[in-house]
Amino acid sequence: MDKGNRTTMEFIFIGFSNVPELQYFLFASFLCIYSISVAAHMFLIVVYNLSSSLHTPMYFFLSNFSFLEECYISTITPNMLKNLLSNHKTITFYGCAVQMYCFLLLGSTECYLLAAMAYDRYNAICHPLLYNVIMSRNACVKLIVCSWLIGLIVAIIQTSLTFSLPFCGPNKINHFYCDVPPVMALACSDTKFNEIVTFIIVLLLVVGAFLLTIVSYTRIIWTIIKYHFTAGIKKAFSTCTSHLIVVTIFYGSASLMYLRPKSTYGTDMDKFISLMYTVIAPLLNPFIYSLRNSDVKYAVRKMMYNTKIGQP
Repeated sequence: MDKGNRTTMEFIFIGFSNVPELQYFLFASFLCIYSISVAAHMFLIVVYNLSSSLHTPMYFFLSNFSFLEECYISTITPNMLKNLLSNHKTITFYGCAVQMYCFLLLGSTECYLLAAMAYDRYNAICHPLLYNVIMSRNACVKLIVCSWLIGLIVAIIQTSLTFSLPFCGPNKINHFYCDVPPVMALACSDTKFNEIVTFIIVLLLVVGAFLLTIVSYTRIIWTIIKYHFTAGIKKAFSTCTSHLIVVTIFYGSASLMYLRPKSTYGTDMDKFISLMYTVIAPLLNPFIYSLRNSDVKYAVRKMMYNTKIGQP
C-alpha cells in the first residue's frame, strides 16, 4: 500500500471469506434481518409521531432511539451484504474513514441516549408529580443534543487518530467493517498511543454511561422498596425491564469487544460479538422495547381503526 497517495488506497475485507460455502446463506439471513429491522424502526417512528397518546418524554426518546438504530445498522449492513456476493470486497481509504466515523458517532451517541432514557425512567418513578416539569420538551431535546455532541467528539478524535497513522503494508482488514482495532492493526508504525487513547475513550464512554444508568436504577429500586408499588409506579417500572435488556446487550457486547486485553483478541469471536451490536441488537430492540408495549399496541390499533374509518 502506497502511503503517499491515499486517494488510491484500498482496504480489502476478509469478512466471512473463511466460510465460502455459507456466503449465500449469510447474505439471505442478513438481508432478512436488515429488512425487518429497518421496517420495524420506520414503522415505530411513524407510530410515535402520529399517535397523540405517545407524545410523552419516554416515546420522544424512543422515537430518536429508533432513528439512531436505523442509521446505525445502515452504516454497516449494506456494504457487508454487497461484499458477501462480491469477489472484490474492497473499500477506499476515505470510504473506510467515513464508515468508521459514522459507526463511532452512532455507537457513542447510543451509549448516552440509553443513559438519558434511564434518567427519564428515574424521574417517572422517583418524582412522578414533578415528572412533566423535569422532563419538559426542552430538557429532553437538550439530553438528546448532548448525546449527539458526545458522539460527535468521540468520532472525530478516534477517527482522526486512527487514519493519521501511516499505512504502507498489508491492506486486508480481518473484519466485515472498518472498526478501530482491525484497522489499527494494519498500521506500519507503533500504535501504543492510539491503543491507550482508544481504551480511555471506551472506558469513559461505556463505563461512564453505564454508571449513570446504574445510579438511575439504584434510585428506582430504592424508591420501590421504600414506597412499594403504586399503580403509577408499577406502570412506569414495566418499561424498565425492556430498557435493562437493551442496555445489557449493548454495553455487554461493547465491553467484551473493547475492554479486553489485546492479547485476548480472537478474530472469529470479535466478528461474532460485533454482529451482536451492529446487526442483531437493532433487530431485537424494537420488539423488546416497543412492540410488546401495551400503549404502542393500543396506538397501532387506533391508527388502523381510523384508517379503516377513513376509507370510502
